[in-house]
Amino acid sequence: MDPATLIGVGLGLVIIVVANMLEGGNPMSLLLLPPMLLVLGTTFMVTMAGATIPDTKNALKALKTAFTAKVRPAADVVPTVVSLAEKARREGLLALEDELRGVDDAFLVKGVTLAIDGTDPDEVRDILEAEVHAVRVQGKHSAKFFADAGAYAPTIGIIGTVMGLVHVLENLAQPEELGHLIAAAFIATLWGVMSANVIWLPIGNRLKRLTELEAARMELVIEGVAAIQAGSNPRIIAQKLASLLPAGEQPAAAATGTRAA
Repeated sequence: MDPATLIGVGLGLVIIVVANMLEGGNPMSLLLLPPMLLVLGTTFMVTMAGATIPDTKNALKALKTAFTAKVRPAADVVPTVVSLAEKARREGLLALEDELRGVDDAFLVKGVTLAIDGTDPDEVRDILEAEVHAVRVQGKHSAKFFADAGAYAPTIGIIGTVMGLVHVLENLAQPEELGHLIAAAFIATLWGVMSANVIWLPIGNRLKRLTELEAARMELVIEGVAAIQAGSNPRIIAQKLASLLPAGEQPAAAATGTRAA
């Protein structure tokens, strides 16, 4: 599991609470149920109103992914592809059936299985690229859901503050209550801005990044499967796949591929 989102959001909220305490504030004064319910509940509802029920269900599933997803670097797939290429070059594509049982990458297994079944290389690429497109679309929709929530939350917070100030004006005859009422009114704005910038927008960006990483890995697999199906030299495959990686990942991947070849 990559804990970046959990650490970032968790420590971000902790820092806000600590800063409030250092200024002499009471942390419990930030946890007022009415403004929190108004901001968080209404934000979710209006975000759902701008989407569909399936979008909302997928976004809730993606919320768990944002906090618990295991990031799989694209470079990790290179040694596996090179190993499969070596075996296919020595013994033929059919020899890969047993080898695939130990491969922990469903997309790679699917691509190589299509190749073993004799599927035309262009059709294999089309099928796999369609799956990459589907992953990108799904990730885009989930990220947009939380980005929209981040856009709505500050405005919902302002609505809560206006409602609170109206309540303040209704109680002008009780000046001893005004300080507490005014403070409570502004908690809604605090939660609107804070939830947008500490929770919703970071989650949206996280999902966008996870989608990019997964799509990049899948695209690397597509090139690897195409090379295996074409019977390319494993050393050349390793070099080609390494060249498709970000600069920081290329040396390790290339070295692994060279040794494997």
